[in-house]
Amino acid sequence: MTYATWDLFREMEALRREVQRTFEQSGHDCRRPAFGRAAFLPGTAARAYPLMNVSEDKDNLYVEGLAPGIDPASLEISVVRDTLTVTGEKQAIASDVKPEAFHRNERGVGKFARAITLPVEVDGDKVSAQYKDGLLLITLPKSEAAKPKQITVKVA
Repeated sequence: MTYATWDLFREMEALRREVQRTFEQSGHDCRRPAFGRAAFLPGTAARAYPLMNVSEDKDNLYVEGLAPGIDPASLEISVVRDTLTVTGEKQAIASDVKPEAFHRNERGVGKFARAITLPVEVDGDKVSAQYKDGLLLITLPKSEAAKPKQITVKVA
């Protein structure tokens, strides 16, 4: 006789995904922090890392990611359609310190992946990025179709 195992946490995660899907189908953007990924247990929520600001001008989108302590060689940036994905790894600063020696350890370490939806279509072949003083700065040129067109009005 076989018994089916019931996993409370798997069921709660499935419920969370179903609620998020329902919000998305009703037109709400569940990727914003107000509707962001949540967890039912304290301390297990998915963290958005690195924190990102997105701005734009006539020709480009600019993404500024707060990412101190990251080895720039570990960063991978990709753009597929309207999604920017940043992955990398944050190493521990003091690897020679034993975990039991810490009084407080609040800085996260390990691999991360962050995907954000871009507000306009970009030219993925011309994206540039630099890492300076703990900031990841990404410039994404808008595609020609996404740039505003100036239309002159003729007076008759």
